[in-house]
Amino acid sequence: MKFQNSCGALLLVSVLLCAGGGPAICQVSSPPARPSNAAAESLLIGPGDLVHVTVFRLPEMETKARVTDAGDITLPLVGKLHIAGLTPTEASRTVELQYAAGHYLVDPQVSVLVEEYATQTVAIMGEVLRPGTFPIATPRGVMDTLALAGGFTPVADRHITIQRGDGEKQEVFLPNNAKDALAAKVLVYPGDLVVVPKAGIVYVLGDVMRPGGYVMHDDSTLTVLQAVAMASGTNHTAREANAVVVRRTATGYKEIPVSIKDMQKGKIPDMALEHEDVLWVPFSYGKNLVITGTSIVAGAGSAAIYHY
Repeated sequence: MKFQNSCGALLLVSVLLCAGGGPAICQVSSPPARPSNAAAESLLIGPGDLVHVTVFRLPEMETKARVTDAGDITLPLVGKLHIAGLTPTEASRTVELQYAAGHYLVDPQVSVLVEEYATQTVAIMGEVLRPGTFPIATPRGVMDTLALAGGFTPVADRHITIQRGDGEKQEVFLPNNAKDALAAKVLVYPGDLVVVPKAGIVYVLGDVMRPGGYVMHDDSTLTVLQAVAMASGTNHTAREANAVVVRRTATGYKEIPVSIKDMQKGKIPDMALEHEDVLWVPFSYGKNLVITGTSIVAGAGSAAIYHY
């Protein structure tokens, strides 16, 4: 082949120069050092992708090829090569090994870049306004990706999960603060799955101004005093010293006495609530003193309106 002969002549000239031209010529001709610890890549090459293959100091070996449905590309000298399912770094190393194994090149330095991704999708599920699959051709920021689905619903948890195409999972926290959320540098790639869970709900019932369910926003934490504040406080007839937190456990419901009055005065620390906890603030008149934890939970289950 004429192309193969020209490559062989080029290699021969390079060897002769290094043999007789002294160290300086060899140093000028040597390829750049390969980084020892390349950053982990999540984006994999797939069928239909357009890849750009270059070989250091050999522009005639440059190739642009579309990955076939079988996951192959065709390169000069080596022919078909399977690269689907590899990262660009792994594909570069695979091409280098093929050129070296066939004795076409000596210590080849190959770069494989994906110039164009085939139309692939990202799936966005959970607490977003329009869950579904969306076409993306390049990696996108996580906030930009969520915007495709219309953004969060009012009851969305800000701890989202991204399942990568290779099966790895990444947890990402996006605070309610817009500036901090936009600062997130996480990328979503074609083939990823983004799951937005539902935030925890805490119920505040009894003698409060606005009884109902309240979403555990931001970092998904909520205390007794915060929950009371979200319910617009207690009424003047409330027995703040005799409040109860009803919590579901593996063995049933547990009643935890709490004194909102002592918490407000700083006599005891504020108490953290958990998902589906029910904070019951009793009335001052006697007929409500016989209310049990089971009936409190039943009342929470009938509360159909969430306050955001």
